[in-house]
Amino acid sequence: MSTSSMSTSAATVRPGPAPASGDMSAAARARSAAELDAAARAAVVRARRVRDARQVGVILTLAALCFCVLCVSLSLGEVKIPVLDVVRTLIGADEGGDGYIVTSIRLPRALTGVLAGAAFGMSGAIFQALLRNPLASPDVIGITDGASAAAVIAIVGFGLGGYPVSVVAFVGALVTATIMYLLAWRRGVTGYRLVLIGIAVGAMLSSVISYVMTISKVYEARQALGWLTGSLNAKSWDTVRPLGLALAVLVPLVLLSGRRLAVLRAGDDVARALGVTVERSRLALLLLGVALTAVATAAVGPVAFVAFTSGPIARRLVVDGEAAILPAALVGALVMTTSDLIGQHAIPSIDFPVGVVTAIIGAPYLLWLLAATNRTGRGG
Repeated sequence: MSTSSMSTSAATVRPGPAPASGDMSAAARARSAAELDAAARAAVVRARRVRDARQVGVILTLAALCFCVLCVSLSLGEVKIPVLDVVRTLIGADEGGDGYIVTSIRLPRALTGVLAGAAFGMSGAIFQALLRNPLASPDVIGITDGASAAAVIAIVGFGLGGYPVSVVAFVGALVTATIMYLLAWRRGVTGYRLVLIGIAVGAMLSSVISYVMTISKVYEARQALGWLTGSLNAKSWDTVRPLGLALAVLVPLVLLSGRRLAVLRAGDDVARALGVTVERSRLALLLLGVALTAVATAAVGPVAFVAFTSGPIARRLVVDGEAAILPAALVGALVMTTSDLIGQHAIPSIDFPVGVVTAIIGAPYLLWLLAATNRTGRGG
C-alpha cells in the first residue's frame, strides 16, 4: 500500500471534533431555567385564579347574607309579614297593603342601614390599608368626632335639625380631616403620625362635645344625644336619596383607585419604583375615605365600630394582606343591618339605637386587637 493511500484511509476514519461539554451544560441550564420559569408562571396564574375565585365566593356569600337579613328585618314589626311576601314586594310582584308597609315605612330605614354600613366599611378599609395600621379607622382617629362636634354645635347652639344638621356634620368631618392632614405633614404623611394626631384631635373634639352638652338645655341635650348615639329611627326616602347619590359617585372612584391602594400598601419606595405619585395618590384616597365617612355620619350619626371592624373581617375572609374594599363594604352593610335587627327585636318593647349594639360588639373586638398586637410586639 502506498503512502498516499494510507493517509487517505486514515483521513476517512478520523473522528470529527466532539461537542464541547460547556455548550451542553449551557443548553441544559437554559432548558431548566425555561422550565422553572414556565412552572413559576403557571403557579402564579393558579394562585390568582384561586384568589379571584375565593373573592367572588366571599362577595356573593356576603351579598346573599345581606339580602337575607334585609328581608327578615322588613318582615318583622307590629305587623308581621311573611318573608316570601317581602321578596315578592321587593321584586314588584305584590303591591297590596303589605307592600305599602314594606316599601314606604320599613324599606327606607333598612336601605339607609345598608348604604351607611357599606360606606363605613369601605372607609375603614381604605384608612387601615393606606396607613397600614388596624387602629386607623375614622371612628378611632377623630374624623367622626369632627362630624359629631359640628352636629352638636348646630343642634344646641343654633337650634338646627334634620337635613341641615347632616350638612353641618359633613362639613365638620371634612374640616377635621384637613386639619389632621396639615398637622401630620412633614415632607409627606406617615400612618403612625396621622393616627397619633387623629387620636389627639378626637380627644379634644370629645371635650368640646362634653362642654356643649353640659351647657345645653335638657331638650337640646336630648336631641344631640340621640344623634350622637347613631340611629336609624325615623329614616325616610329623603335620607336614602342623597346617601345613594353620594355613594353612586364615590364607590366607582374608590374601586378605580383600588390598584393604587394595593401598590401603596407595599410601601412608598415600591410605589415610586412602579411610577405611582405617592403623596397625590395617598391624598386622593384619604379624601375618598373621608367623604365616605362624612356622608354616612351625616345620614345616621357616628355609629361606632362599623368602620373599625369591617376591614379586618373582610381581609380574613378573602386573603389576609389585601385591602378587600368591596368585601369590607358588604361586611359593613351586614354588621349595620344585623345590629339594627338585634336592636329592634332582641328585647320586646325596647328599641335600642343601632349605635348601642355596634358598640357592644366592637368594644370587645378593640380590646382583643390591642392585646393581640401587644403579644406580637406591635403594640408599643
